[in-house]
Amino acid sequence: MVVCDGLTGLPDAVTTVWPRTVVQTCIVHLLRNSFRYAGRQHWDAIAKALKPVYTAPTEAAAKERFAEFADAWGARYPAIVRLWDNAWAEFVPFLAFDVEIRRVICSTNAIESVNARIRRAVKARGHFPNEQAALKCVYLAVMSLDPTGTGRKRWMMWWKPALNAFEIAFDGRLAAGRK
Repeated sequence: MVVCDGLTGLPDAVTTVWPRTVVQTCIVHLLRNSFRYAGRQHWDAIAKALKPVYTAPTEAAAKERFAEFADAWGARYPAIVRLWDNAWAEFVPFLAFDVEIRRVICSTNAIESVNARIRRAVKARGHFPNEQAALKCVYLAVMSLDPTGTGRKRWMMWWKPALNAFEIAFDGRLAAGRK
């Protein structure tokens, strides 16, 4: 499974290398891109109108909710309707998953946060005499995200239901990767 934030060509590259990969668009990025076409005064109403679409239990229900959204907002903001129509194929895999998986994959914000922390640490250092020094810098940047280690317990509790749902959804492919 890959959650993309709209980078052109990334889904094709991933599915070329790993054909069984499920490519999912980042829901948060899709919402942010929707707000780009709307006036600030309508952001809350649009977010409220789109929530039933991405929280729908099935694709058919999401299509119905999206039709309602398009009826209500399509005349005023047709670009938002077109954006969701164009992204629908990458959005739909999200709806096939259990709620626990949806909670984990709806956004790429967590990985973007880690990447930003690593970028900041590397930029502050400037250059590295060897690969080992670069790896140490990256390791220290990642470890600084949770310096006391107490967050790890919370993360594990939060991830266990999702891990169980992933194991069922991907029919043992996770366990096969750990051998």
